[in-house]
Amino acid sequence: MKDIITLLRPHQYIKNLFIFAPILFAFHFTQENFIDALIAFILFSLSASGIYVLNDYMDVEEDKKHPTKKSRPLASGAISMTHANFLFLGLSAISVFSALAWNKNLAIVLFIYIVLNILYSIKLKHIAIVDIFIISTGFVLRLFAGAVATQTPLSMWIILITFLLAIFLALAKRRDDVLLSLQGKETRKNIDGYNLEFVNAAMVLMSGVVIVSYLQYSVSAEVIARVGSQYLYLSTFFVLLGILRYMQITFVEQASGSPTKIVLKDRFLQITIFLWLASFIALAKL
Repeated sequence: MKDIITLLRPHQYIKNLFIFAPILFAFHFTQENFIDALIAFILFSLSASGIYVLNDYMDVEEDKKHPTKKSRPLASGAISMTHANFLFLGLSAISVFSALAWNKNLAIVLFIYIVLNILYSIKLKHIAIVDIFIISTGFVLRLFAGAVATQTPLSMWIILITFLLAIFLALAKRRDDVLLSLQGKETRKNIDGYNLEFVNAAMVLMSGVVIVSYLQYSVSAEVIARVGSQYLYLSTFFVLLGILRYMQITFVEQASGSPTKIVLKDRFLQITIFLWLASFIALAKL
């Protein structure tokens, strides 16, 4: 059971919190919306776990050569390939058909997410740059899952900021792969399409674009009219702080292999995210 849980990667469900972003940014805080978003969160998490199983299934030979991934359940042989196949199919079917019975639009989003990630696992993950765009699209699909589940319109700003931030995080993860490659350790096949100079420059570029996009969002007439406050731009302080901290972890500490683990373990980043959220809500009420 412990190996199955490890294979399903429940710690990665933190990514699915983006499902709650539409009601946060639209300020549609109601009990009904929260429950609907929570149901979408659960169904998306089932789909995501199925995809994580598929990824490990497809990468089992590469993972056996990786310094840390070799201990994963499939790579270590703790769980058979047959059982992994059943898990992927079962979780995918449960999530999509459950969504179909509850919210057809959510079922469509989940189906697109699953198909996109099947293509990613089979081929697209081996194409440099395309791989990080697929990962980032997955985050945007989480937004759409939350939007259709709660019937909350999505603004172009939330889609844009989420996509850009996801690219930034994916680049940081690829940087860790490049470092492992430079140490003579085999990683993923597409790593030849990246090097430190490219990844460093791309991260700096994306960090700037994310910050500017958030500033543009916070001062846009549409947002000011919706939240009734012109002070939302002050929350950019914590956005900048969070971005710089993540770049410090990446460039100074050189420990950007898992964005999820960083968020779950780094106290500085956790406090910054909490303060951003608190300031965002407080400033919107001014």
